[in-house]
Amino acid sequence: MLKFVKGYMENIEGVATYPMLSLLIFFIFFVVLFWWVLTASKTYIKEVSELPLENTDQNNNIV
Repeated sequence: MLKFVKGYMENIEGVATYPMLSLLIFFIFFVVLFWWVLTASKTYIKEVSELPLENTDQNNNIV
């Protein structure tokens, strides 16, 4: 099965750019995510982390 796919992939011009493009998108995404984590304010992180634990009226009305 792999030889079948490999044969078709060798005939496509510029097919080597797709893995490099995928790696670049993956790398950029995680660099931006890492930057956001480092620069996020502590109050925002604390507020968001406590959301599932909040007791609201909506949660109390469930029977």
